[in-house]
Amino acid sequence: MFCNPVGVATPAAFAARIRLFVVALLAAPVRSAPLFDCSQSRMQPSQERSTSAKLSGLLAILLALLLPATPCAAQTPKKLKIYISVDMEGIAGVVTADQLGPSGFEYERFRRFMTNETLAAVNAAKAAGATEIVISDSHGNGESLLIDQFPKDVRIVRAWPRHGGMMGGLDSTFDAAMFIGYHASTTNPRGVRAHTFSSAHLARVALNGNAVTEGEFNAAFAGSLGVPVIFASGDDAATEELRSRLGPIETVETKKSLGFHSAETITPEASCEKISAGVRSALSRLRDFKAYVVKTPVTLELTFKNYTPAEILSYLRGVTRVDSHTIRFIGKDMQEVDDFVEFVDNYNPDMTP
Repeated sequence: MFCNPVGVATPAAFAARIRLFVVALLAAPVRSAPLFDCSQSRMQPSQERSTSAKLSGLLAILLALLLPATPCAAQTPKKLKIYISVDMEGIAGVVTADQLGPSGFEYERFRRFMTNETLAAVNAAKAAGATEIVISDSHGNGESLLIDQFPKDVRIVRAWPRHGGMMGGLDSTFDAAMFIGYHASTTNPRGVRAHTFSSAHLARVALNGNAVTEGEFNAAFAGSLGVPVIFASGDDAATEELRSRLGPIETVETKKSLGFHSAETITPEASCEKISAGVRSALSRLRDFKAYVVKTPVTLELTFKNYTPAEILSYLRGVTRVDSHTIRFIGKDMQEVDDFVEFVDNYNPDMTP
């Protein structure tokens, strides 16, 4: 149907109509007899009627092709909902605690760099057609992003505790998820500030017997809702680890790990440019990505750096102590498993209010 939402022909549709009219004109039957009898001063009545009918038919075709089409039913623009989970260890330039928390002398500068890398993803997503974007501030206290720097139609999930953890606010209505500033897992011998959820407390996190990264865990959470992860940025160890687990997602390498506290990094500006290009590339092939789904029920294992947490948590029904430092919990789905992890990571009897 040649119409736009308000029923006015577009230039391309108008040209198509002209072509159809020409085809119709050329295809119209033509009599072999002359229109006029040279021995007479006027057209024969039968020829006059034939010619009149032909011209009327061609005029009707012309009017049908050139007049604006009947307005279409109102076309609702397709919604494209994007979720962006943001951590900080994988941001360009981050190498030590000096950049990662309020007590660090470079923290305020690196909050800006973290915000700018996220903005690069947001702006690229919007340029690619995103109509709704939710960002999860998922580093430290969950209050690192400079929220006044974002477009007014973006929503931001902040602070803890929250259902969904680093994916708080995600649901099945989203079309895709992205990770900004992610890092390698605690079981990876490489990677800047490599850890899984808690660098202070956890030595291993496993799903169904396989050690996972934060990215893989979060992708499994998203996958349980039918949402694919399509893009991630971080150091070379983090992006390599994620591709090996999630498949050929789009990734941007912000730095090369030289050690736990050292890296060869690109500049913040270069990182933003690469992230922008990577997000656009990922969204251009959105249909290529599949949700990352783990088998249910899900068996979670947490290995602690100390003995006592494993001992005390084993008092809970449904929790089994596997060895001196490890507990096992079986959840019916990733939501239940994630809630358990959030409890373990956030509970403190001295919490107030």
